[in-house]
Amino acid sequence: MSEEQSLESRPSRTAGDPLLDVRGLEKHYPITEGVLKKQVGKVRAVDGVSFSIGRGETLGLVGESGCGKSTAAENILRLEDPTGGQVLFDGKDVTGIEGQELKQFRRRAQIVFQDPTSSFDPRMSVGESITEPLLIHGMRDRERRRGIGQNLLERVGLSADDYGRYPHEFSGGQKQRIGLARSLVLNPEFIVADEPVSALDVSIKTAILNLIDDLQEEFDLSILLISHDMGVVRQVCDRVAVMYLGKIVEMGPTEQLFDDPQHPYTQALISSIPRPDPNQRGTSVRLSGTVPSPSNPPSGCRFHTRCPQVIQPEGYEFEQTEWRGVMDVRHRLQTGELDLEAIRELQVAGDGEEPTDEAVKGGIREEFDLPGTLSSPPAEAVFDEALDQVVAEEFGDAAALLAEEFETVCEREEPPLDATDAGHVAACHLHDDAVTATLDGIDE
Repeated sequence: MSEEQSLESRPSRTAGDPLLDVRGLEKHYPITEGVLKKQVGKVRAVDGVSFSIGRGETLGLVGESGCGKSTAAENILRLEDPTGGQVLFDGKDVTGIEGQELKQFRRRAQIVFQDPTSSFDPRMSVGESITEPLLIHGMRDRERRRGIGQNLLERVGLSADDYGRYPHEFSGGQKQRIGLARSLVLNPEFIVADEPVSALDVSIKTAILNLIDDLQEEFDLSILLISHDMGVVRQVCDRVAVMYLGKIVEMGPTEQLFDDPQHPYTQALISSIPRPDPNQRGTSVRLSGTVPSPSNPPSGCRFHTRCPQVIQPEGYEFEQTEWRGVMDVRHRLQTGELDLEAIRELQVAGDGEEPTDEAVKGGIREEFDLPGTLSSPPAEAVFDEALDQVVAEEFGDAAALLAEEFETVCEREEPPLDATDAGHVAACHLHDDAVTATLDGIDE
């Protein structure tokens, strides 16, 4: 089944009240130091995530590794306790339930883990692994458990005779099929599929994705599919939520989001999808700048330190690639990551003489793909002054000057997740009417 066929033939399944409604979910981990484990900060792994999943719907949660996708899923399933927010499952908040209520919730909500090998006990047969949840939930009849397990093995494309075999006897794709069978054994309504095909070959990946799609239709499952592979998400998901550094930055119907992405980060992810036809290859979106730490996320829009479309400050107008380069210099100074000595060494003349200040300044421009003179004279004057301070090793003064003169709305204000002209939501100041009106006034 091709991507185009899967998109055209997939019906809408979002009618009615959502089965899962996540509201402002947070998960923060303390950073401690010393013998007394004094808290000195926190990692904001998930920082106010909200979305819903309808009955029978598949939602893709995508983003780079480390953005908080898996952490969000683990907190939704109560494998970890969230720091804040609500998780409403069938209208009931499950963030505070314990004991028998929690056990009943986990019967209705299951997970398929990323690594099919480490998710099985090598001392247990696959049949025992599949049916263990039945035993935990009170089914003592061994033959009945065996019959259910064998039936599920056949439904996922294996043989009932595989029931007594052990995990090491199966390939990666077969283990993932067994993982799917285990997740279905309690007849759940909701499944989290956490990177279910990331470790598999391309041919096996397609087969597993088709199997997930078939099982979803057969069992009327709601699925949260977690992936960093946009091609995978496009094949099987009804809607997509794009996550960056603990927050949702864009969300909408799959076809709509892929055809008209509204957030620069989403555009970068989509541009990274490999295209087998050389005549249809697009232009990849190049991301520069530093990747922030979730323990110290940037203010405003968290993507502004890498965004190729970051909004220019009022009073300046120059080439966007130059503006991105200036921002990269500024952030490198603020984080103390600009290696002036390495740049000096690269500018040493053939006779070994120390480079001039102008040569070092030129080396800094070259390091950040900046021209010898910026296209905006006012911006060039400020930037050249900052480079003089850098060469004099007055890094703090240079960072302060650039911060004062080149402050952008993207770092001052966090953009809300609002509707865009494309018909779905995105969190980006490029779609903020007040900001764009101001920019239009500057252009005029």
